[in-house]
Amino acid sequence: IMNAFGLIQIGLILSCTTIISSLQCSHLPLQQRKVIENSLRLLDKMGKKFPQQCLREKMSFRFPTQVLRPRQKESVGVAIEEIFQHIFYIFSKNLTLAAWDGTALDEFQNGLYLQIEQLEACVMKKHTHYHRSKETSRLKLKKYFQKIDCFLKDKQHDLCSWEISRAEMRRCLQLIDKVTRKL
Repeated sequence: IMNAFGLIQIGLILSCTTIISSLQCSHLPLQQRKVIENSLRLLDKMGKKFPQQCLREKMSFRFPTQVLRPRQKESVGVAIEEIFQHIFYIFSKNLTLAAWDGTALDEFQNGLYLQIEQLEACVMKKHTHYHRSKETSRLKLKKYFQKIDCFLKDKQHDLCSWEISRAEMRRCLQLIDKVTRKL
């Protein structure tokens, strides 16, 4: 008797989590907007105004905007998840010279991490296979973020390289924000 009851409980828990996670997926665009607004606020809070001495070092990384304009809405989710993972990766190493507010940085990273997990859960549900177009999107994003990563390494992760990267991430998040508002 106990085993059957235990199985029923497990079944109920699983069905509830499935319902909850599918509800989370339908609210994802709205939730992303909040996460992005919060991330932008934290990016501003992390550092001060863009340092004047860094202006001459400014660099154009050229974000591949076409990755956010695919035919299917789900592909946008895949691209956004990918972008968040890259941003998380960039902001999780060699930050000693960045001179940023540690609490804001931690909150920024935690927000990204949670969003990546939720996106992963929703994207995996909808897509178990990758299309070629998604593969090219992934490669374009990888190249874009590698440019930023190499730039940081070339400049030995100095203050200006971090400030330029922070400004670039801000632009990146604003682009995602624009796209999610249309979804």
